[in-house]
Amino acid sequence: MARSRSPNHELRRDAILEEAARCFARQSYPAASMNDIAAACGTSKARLYHYYESKEAMLFDLLERYTEHLLALIGETEAEAQRQNLDDLAALHLLVERFLVTYETAMTRHVALLNDTKHLGTAQRELIVRRQRDVVAAFTRFLRRAYPQRVTSHNQQAVTMMLFGMINWTFTWLRPGGRITYRAFAAEVVSMLQHGLGNNGTPAS
Repeated sequence: MARSRSPNHELRRDAILEEAARCFARQSYPAASMNDIAAACGTSKARLYHYYESKEAMLFDLLERYTEHLLALIGETEAEAQRQNLDDLAALHLLVERFLVTYETAMTRHVALLNDTKHLGTAQRELIVRRQRDVVAAFTRFLRRAYPQRVTSHNQQAVTMMLFGMINWTFTWLRPGGRITYRAFAAEVVSMLQHGLGNNGTPAS
């Protein structure tokens, strides 16, 4: 008979992933060892192997959970926009805000997604990359709805990447508790888009 898991098994895995993400962000994924992660968790390497068979398995679980959460945010935003009967610009604002609020408390996970996906095995890497593409495609949909005259099949990739360029690297400079909150920064991002895209390319007067 298979040994049953303790009720707090998943909670313990969550705690391990939190410390692993910090180690990867602080030392880089290649430099961080299972010993380093075990020490950060206050446990032994042998105990760590009870939860994860390898460092790569830990990285994959971390990125799989994080990208699943990002995709769920998109679905929740679409449902919320429909419930509130938001216009397309307000829906875009809500999406940007939700992503940035998530980034505020998931900085180490976001660093791992941006920097460490390449260290996964082929099948696992393809899954995470596919989910990243799904996120990008969703942002493109929101942008095209908000700015149908300005975002076209010819420039949608550039415009979407411009938006991600504004929000994806906030962990390098926008500190929680600083002079501007992540929620306030979301409003600044949407304002920048509105002034740049809202008048068919003509500068706002």
